[in-house]
Parts: sequence; structure tokens; C-alpha cells
Amino acid sequence: MPTVLCVGHAVQDFVFYVPALPDRGEKYRANRFESVGGGPAATAAVAIARLGGRAVLAARVGDDAAAAMIRSELLTHGVDCGNLRRCPGCSSSASAVIVDARGERMIVNHLDPALPADPSWLPAPESVGAAAVLADTRWPEGALAALQAGRDAGLPAVLDADRPIPADGELLRAATHVAFSADALADYTGIADPARGLERAASGLTGWCGVTVGRDGVLAQSGGELHHYPGFDVPVVDTLGAGDVWHGAFALALAEGRAEAAAVRFASAAAALKVQRKGGRSGAPTRAELDSFLAARCVA
Repeated sequence: MPTVLCVGHAVQDFVFYVPALPDRGEKYRANRFESVGGGPAATAAVAIARLGGRAVLAARVGDDAAAAMIRSELLTHGVDCGNLRRCPGCSSSASAVIVDARGERMIVNHLDPALPADPSWLPAPESVGAAAVLADTRWPEGALAALQAGRDAGLPAVLDADRPIPADGELLRAATHVAFSADALADYTGIADPARGLERAASGLTGWCGVTVGRDGVLAQSGGELHHYPGFDVPVVDTLGAGDVWHGAFALALAEGRAEAAAVRFASAAAALKVQRKGGRSGAPTRAELDSFLAARCVA
């Protein structure tokens, strides 16, 4: 059971399901509601645990009731919360998430700017037995420290490169593997075309660099060459958390010693299973489900 150290954002999501996303300022009625945990690093940690890995989450939460909700749910999924740090006088992160009938989503998040940025308390990867490190961009100081520590230890150091990405590129250079969302890549490079944007982003990096492009799969730059890894054609019910599940599965696959191409297929299959189910992290697949999905498609 390899361990992945996940560093970044833990949040409480208040999810409203509606027929169509709001397009103007008026009152809307949801046909379903749930309160669940979210956040890129935290949801990736849940995905890792459900896929049979050991997930150690290092994240900042407030000194409030939401912090207890966040921790309690993560524990039910088997995530190690020994490094979930409560910050006195601060609010835990919270999001309003609106999901339409097609599974598309709109998210409004509040991240308390008073949460301490200092990452000096983060555990060293070797102290938790990590075989890989995964960080999101919501806490840049923590991500930078974790990625540098992972890289220095000779481990895969994966950056979930979603918005916002600091423009100086320091986070990207600290990672051994950078995995952009399509929107974040366009924002970062100013180039709408994913292939051209990826070429621009990867030009200053020494490691693996990729971008997830939904149904079209993943584009990756490695060794100066562009590779396309097709996605899985499945019916989409809910995309909430799919990117986080992808990143968690990708980091776990690297921790297990898989090559990048195999890790991409593993992660894309995990995300394909997730989007067929309602709910964010609750839709993350188990290892048995993922193995069965891949076996049915003759993918090792």
C-alpha cells in the first residue's frame, strides 16, 4: 500500500443540483442538496484511499464547526488526518457548488486570507513514508515546500495545476510532473489551443507536463515530444471532483512505480468512472471497480 502525501486545500462544499446553471440574478430552486467535503488535495486523498493507497493529507482548516465536519468525513474515507492543521481565529474554506442536469458545475469558494501561509510545519515526505507527493495550487507556499521536498527525495512530485497558478512558474519548476486543467493552461499561457499552450508551458520545464482535455483525454509533453492519450467515452452525469480524482489516481499510479503512460490511463479510467456518478468524492471508484473497468477494455 504506497503512501501519497497530499498538500493543499480542504473545503466544505454545499452542493445544489438544478436543471440549468443560473444565468441572471434571481432566486432558483434546487431539486437536490448535499453538504460534502471538497478541495483538490483533500478529494485527491479520498480517491487515493478508495483506490487502495494510503493518503496523508496536510492542509489548513479554521477554528470552527466546519473544520470538524471536514475532518470527520475524511476519516470515514480512510484518509490520515494527523496533519490537518486547525488555525485559531480563522475560518475553514467553504464553497457553494451548483450542478446542472448535464453534470456541469459552477463553484464559488471562500478561502480565508488569514490562514497562515507558513509551511514550516509540513511533514517531510520520508517521515510519513511517502512514495509520491501531490500538491494543489490553493496554498502556493505549502505546495512549493512539499514539491521541492518530494523532488529532493527522488520521489514523483505532482502538481495539480488548476487555477490560480502563480505567474512566476516556480511551482511548475518544483514539480517532476505538472498536470494542468485545460482552463488553467489557457489562463497561464494565454493560448486557447491546448497543444500549443502545452508546448509553451513545457518549454521551461525539465519534467513531465500534461493537460487533461475532458472526453479527448490527455495531451502530454515529455522528452520534447507531444503525446496524446485518448479518454474513455462514457455518459457524463456529474463532473464535480473528476479532476481531483484524476490527479489522485495519477499520483498513486506513479507511487506504485507505473510509467507515465500507464499512470495516465489509470487516472483517466478513474475519472471516467467518477463522471458517471452523482456526487464529488463519493463518486470516486474503488480499486476493484477500476481494475474491472480497465480489464473490460483490455488495458493493463
